[in-house]
Amino acid sequence: MRRRSLLTAALTVPLASAGAVGVLQTPAHAATWSSSEKYGEWRDGAYTVHNHVWGSGTGPQTIWANSYSNWGVWADHPNTGGVKSYPHARYMLGRDVWGMGNVSSNHNVTVPSGSGLAYATTYDVWGNGHDYEIMIWTQWQGPVGPIGSYVTDVNLGGRAWAYYQGSNGSNAVHSFLARNQTTDSWVDITAHCQWLVGQGRMPQVRIDEIAFGFEITSSAGGYNFNCNSYAVWT
Repeated sequence: MRRRSLLTAALTVPLASAGAVGVLQTPAHAATWSSSEKYGEWRDGAYTVHNHVWGSGTGPQTIWANSYSNWGVWADHPNTGGVKSYPHARYMLGRDVWGMGNVSSNHNVTVPSGSGLAYATTYDVWGNGHDYEIMIWTQWQGPVGPIGSYVTDVNLGGRAWAYYQGSNGSNAVHSFLARNQTTDSWVDITAHCQWLVGQGRMPQVRIDEIAFGFEITSSAGGYNFNCNSYAVWT
């Protein structure tokens, strides 16, 4: 089991506050698939939907899916530090950074608001297996922050990002946090990967896994996180 990169710490530099979040929705009762197993997963074509409750001190979590593009999770994790889970849908690419082509992704989510919540809506992109981790945060709430230190601001895919660099002790972690948070987003995956290599911050790796989901630290009382649409374009 690999370590994740979300910390319950204040951000090094101030970022734009999140806009209005969606109203809580209940999970689909007649979903095509659901699981309360910590590592329950379901294949849908080239994608895999994964519950991925990996942290310590976790509470119950149930994931459901009608497709890789339409899925959600109900999570009731205690209001304590440390990431509890990363429910997500992932796509396997397997292309070298300079030969990956124009890879992008879009998503639309409905996320909760309230007290005792700490989470991030984020992509988790892996290079050379699990040697290099690229996290792209599009929205978050509560006392959460990336691993490492703030380095610079950068414009990628027509959007402004705060870039952080660090290590979780197992692998290098590169984090991009959106300066303007949104629950309806398009991300240029290629631009992020090639910028890192071009800046000499990451070697010319093979981009393998492109995951998207919710990295949850706390959701005491039980909350719904819904992915209304998601796709990777290659």
